Amino acid sequence: MTTPHESVVVLSRALDQTGDVLAAIHEDQLALPTPCSEWDVARLVAHVVHDPRTFLEMAQGKEIDWAAEPPPVTSGWADAFRSAADDLIHHWHQVGDDQAPQADWQTAEFAVHSWDLARAIGYAQPLDPGVAERGLAFMSGSLTDHNRGSAFGPAQAAPADAPVYERLAAFSGRAVQPGP
Repeated sequence: MTTPHESVVVLSRALDQTGDVLAAIHEDQLALPTPCSEWDVARLVAHVVHDPRTFLEMAQGKEIDWAAEPPPVTSGWADAFRSAADDLIHHWHQVGDDQAPQADWQTAEFAVHSWDLARAIGYAQPLDPGVAERGLAFMSGSLTDHNRGSAFGPAQAAPADAPVYERLAAFSGRAVQPGP
C-alpha cells in the first residue's frame, strides 16, 4: 500500500537522480541530440533546470506559460537545478497529504527527462526503477491520445518485458533503442 507522502519521497529521489545526471554533463556534450524530439542536450538542460521553479510557481497559483522557452543555462546547471529542487521539495513537505499525489506528475517529468539526458550523454549509472515505475503509473493513468499536446508524441511500442525506463520513454513518445 502506498501513502500520499510516498509521492513526495519518490519525487525527492527523482530530483536527486536528475541532479546526478546533470552533474555528469560536460560542455562538449551540449550540442548532442536527445531522444526528446528536436531538443539537443543544451535545450533540454535549460528546460530541466527551469522545471522545479516552474512547478513551484504553479503550486503557488501563478499562471504558467508552458510554451515559453526557458533561458539557456551555460554553466553551473547541476547546482542551479539542485537549489531549485530543494525549494520544490521544501514546498511539498509543507503541504497536506491530500495534495502530495500531485507530485507524481513532477516525478514523471523528471524521470522521462533524466532518461533522455542519460541516453544522450551515454550515462552509465543505473537510473532508479522506482522513480520510473511511479512516473509510468501516473502517465498511464492520466496521459491520453487527446491530451498529449506537443510535449509528448504518440506512444511507441516497447516490449512488455522491457526495462521500466524504456517503457516510460516509449509511452512518452520516444523511440526506444537498446542502450546503456
